[in-house]
Amino acid sequence: MELIVRTVILFCCVTLAACSQEDSSNVANNTANQNVDLILTNGKVLTVDDQFSIQDTVVVNDGRIVATGDASLTSQYASDNVVDLDGKVLMPGFNDSHTHIRGRPQRYIELGDVTSIVEIQELIQAKIVEIGEGEWITGYGWSEDELDEGRRPLRTDLDLVAPNNPVTLTRAGGHSAVVNSLALELADVTLETPQPDGGVIERGDDGQLNGVIRERQEIVGRLVPDSTYDELISSLEVNLNDLLSMGITSITDASKPPSQFAMWEELYENAELSLPRSAVQFQWFDLEGINEVKARVGDGTDFLRVGPIKVFADGGFTGPAAYTLEPYHNQGEYRGYLNMPEEELVAHLNEIHDAGWQMGIHAIGDAAIVLVVNTLADALERNPREDHRHYLNHFSMRPPELTMELMAQHKIHITQQPNFTYTLEGRYVENLDGWRLQHNNPVRSPMDHGITVAISSDILPIGPMVGIYAATTRKGMTGAVYGPDEIISREEAIRAYTLLGAFLNFEENVKGSLEPGKFADMVVLSEDILTIEEERIMDIEIEQTYVDGKLVYSLE
Repeated sequence: MELIVRTVILFCCVTLAACSQEDSSNVANNTANQNVDLILTNGKVLTVDDQFSIQDTVVVNDGRIVATGDASLTSQYASDNVVDLDGKVLMPGFNDSHTHIRGRPQRYIELGDVTSIVEIQELIQAKIVEIGEGEWITGYGWSEDELDEGRRPLRTDLDLVAPNNPVTLTRAGGHSAVVNSLALELADVTLETPQPDGGVIERGDDGQLNGVIRERQEIVGRLVPDSTYDELISSLEVNLNDLLSMGITSITDASKPPSQFAMWEELYENAELSLPRSAVQFQWFDLEGINEVKARVGDGTDFLRVGPIKVFADGGFTGPAAYTLEPYHNQGEYRGYLNMPEEELVAHLNEIHDAGWQMGIHAIGDAAIVLVVNTLADALERNPREDHRHYLNHFSMRPPELTMELMAQHKIHITQQPNFTYTLEGRYVENLDGWRLQHNNPVRSPMDHGITVAISSDILPIGPMVGIYAATTRKGMTGAVYGPDEIISREEAIRAYTLLGAFLNFEENVKGSLEPGKFADMVVLSEDILTIEEERIMDIEIEQTYVDGKLVYSLE
């Protein structure tokens, strides 16, 4: 009997020791004194695993995570590169599942950070000095909500500083632009020009053209000379590299013609700068055009892959042109519009689904969302695909409950931009009212329906902290709170900006969390994102970024 008791006690001790070891660390190929490439320790490691467990130490070898756990890992592994995190937060790199990264020509000016029309004018003047009079000037990123004047730049503002250079400046979001008088003249746009299908050539209170063109900016933009290949590829490399300073280690570029994939391939083969992992979404034209790239969804390398097919269901919200169930606030019976006739859109969605491709579908208005979801549900019932991972880009207006139920039933996902609630607050207040305004860019409600919701930026702005702030506070730029019932937790927001973005690209097994076997794509934050006061979330800086276990960005 005594022998039996001793045996039981011994067994229990061994079992408890094993459990303790298992709890203290998540180890792949745990070999004592194994030499590895990198150890990061003495930190607050947000693994973003199923339990959202928090560890102390991460071990990396050959670009992959070997183990996560407590400080005892430092005695189990040896490395010439041991980083003391000094209590800082280490987490997976951000995965921006819907953004737009472009190469830029010399004529381009960046307007994403401008704070006044005067500043825009100064940038135009500087660009004229650089490239000379007579040359086209283009730019992107202004928003009236960010400008001291509290209004949009207009034709007359541009004419003051650029009477001899045609100018077209696209608003943040890409759905409207302001042009100067010379650009209108060159494009033969006058008061007699009929309104284009699906767009607006605006007039001011004086009845004259104010220079703003909504949704059909190509009326003028078609005249801008093509950029050179060298201009585009060199600036594309710089722009992709800049993402690493924001902690973004993976992106899905949300719309490219198939012809540009070769440029991306060349860049990733020959880049001198460090780059994030990229998936490229091809804009749908026809099956033959898509097949020119000789690739399918998911094909490529660990760093550059073919992403889903992009289809535009409706217009953008800044127009506003998103297709809505009810008329816009104070705009009569106007409900926006589809990007193409309904029959054509339905046919495209079915064609792409039947071809076996994954889709990422631009759908902003609730009417567009309902139509797209109904079409996908019908297609999936007619031609089932077990793991299609079709998803909606944007989902800016909350649709009826039945639509979300259909999405959950048929596993139709979302990449959402809660940063719109913050940056586009003024446009929502102007064009929506009541319940629709309060539930713009919903996150909580689709999650509660069982829908997978990733978070992304759509370049408004690209930095992830704005999206996390808006998702967890529902605050606009004025501080007003919109639909607090749509708030999600910080842990949910982090998972949506990391692991769930990887899921949309069928890559959740290799990235998006800090778990053994996955890519060592990680960021170190300046502040604790889980405990910092909510009004300081956007103050958090990226101190270090690692891709494949290599330090690719450092704040210092």
